[in-house]
Amino acid sequence: MGAFYHSPPPSEGGFPGAGPQPVRGKGPRHLLLIAPPMEAPDQVAALPVPSRGALRGLVVSARPRQWVKNGALLAPLVFSRNGDRLASVARELAAVLLFCALASAVYLFNDLLDRERDRLHPEKRLRPIAAGDLSVSIAAGAAGVLAAGGVAGGFLLAPPFGWAAAAYLVLQTAYSLWLKHWVLVDVFAIAAGFVLRVVAGALAIAVPISDWLYLCTLLLALFLALAKRRAELSTLEGDAASHRKNLALYSVPLLDQLITIVSACTVLAYALYTLAPETVQKFHTHALGLTVPCVIFGLFRYLFLIHRRGAGGSPEKVLLGDGPLLADVSLFLAIVVAAIY
Repeated sequence: MGAFYHSPPPSEGGFPGAGPQPVRGKGPRHLLLIAPPMEAPDQVAALPVPSRGALRGLVVSARPRQWVKNGALLAPLVFSRNGDRLASVARELAAVLLFCALASAVYLFNDLLDRERDRLHPEKRLRPIAAGDLSVSIAAGAAGVLAAGGVAGGFLLAPPFGWAAAAYLVLQTAYSLWLKHWVLVDVFAIAAGFVLRVVAGALAIAVPISDWLYLCTLLLALFLALAKRRAELSTLEGDAASHRKNLALYSVPLLDQLITIVSACTVLAYALYTLAPETVQKFHTHALGLTVPCVIFGLFRYLFLIHRRGAGGSPEKVLLGDGPLLADVSLFLAIVVAAIY
């Protein structure tokens, strides 16, 4: 009688039937050798292709849309009546570019720190680092290069401006590490970043700036920061605390009250600035008062977008994506330029 001869079972990932296969029969035992099946060319697995390249991931993480915030550096250029001087314009534009580099370094650093929490956010989970499209090593290296280049370039442009750039970088790093976790301190830290931009813009071209402009910048930045917190709280709802612990200490009614206070103060401060005797004496005109309705409409429109459209989480998206608001800002700038030049 012929007998069964069992070969060892194929290992995981092996080929069924590979190796010697004795067969049962009445005659002499026969040994069949069965070769493993060959894969067809079209069955070979393709190498995985990343959804975004490293360069694209860096560009997205650098947040070019948010560079519009660095337009605050141009305020001293405009209100010091140096906008028609080519040398001053060139220096101010260089200052803006350096702050864009610093801001992008901070965004990359912040995304590295928050990548786990960002995965819980409906929108932030799509950021390249949180989504795994940009490696931690590449992001960290790019952040270091941008930060070092921005500060070094600042000192080359003007030493006082370099110190302002370094102070901005320290503030933003402290915000990413600690300040954003403290209730109310977080919104003042955001506002301080805008004030530092205005200070840096004045230092870049060595001009004094009105205390009124600092105050108006602080109040407007507080308005935007509070609106951002409100949008985050409304979007995340029950998951707000898991994304950032201090969000659990805020409430929508509280933020609405704070936004109301700050928006009223912003209008009052700017109106007083345009009508102040020193302002009229400096510009030899009362025409800046014509911009007050633009400021009021802009705040009203922003509040409308917050309450009725759920906007406010990204001020740059609101500004660039809303036609009426963009037209209002354009009209404001046109009146300012016509009034003081």
